[in-house]
Amino acid sequence: MPSTPAALHGDPGLQPERTVLSWGRTMLLFALIGAVFLRWMPHYGLWTLLLTLVCAGVAAGIYLTQRLRYRRQARGVQQEKVEADVVAVLCTTGAVVALGVLGLFAVLWA
Repeated sequence: MPSTPAALHGDPGLQPERTVLSWGRTMLLFALIGAVFLRWMPHYGLWTLLLTLVCAGVAAGIYLTQRLRYRRQARGVQQEKVEADVVAVLCTTGAVVALGVLGLFAVLWA
């Protein structure tokens, strides 16, 4: 049986695990929405491919930063000083706004 790495903090139910699960759900939803946009392609044209690529980029970005985010949160719990990941939240917010604008453009003008 493979050994699992020890947790960076003493309580496995603390904030780092909940944060990673939340970002994982966000990543999954971006991937799912990208797949839904592909179904729109026959009706709205190639604009939906751009929407799908934006969703895939955000989902990949979240996936690639998950481990770093967890370690940063776990160290913060150890040191009793957890800081919010403002950059990730702002990037995700920007992606959602961009998807909304691109989606409106695709529906109204394409």
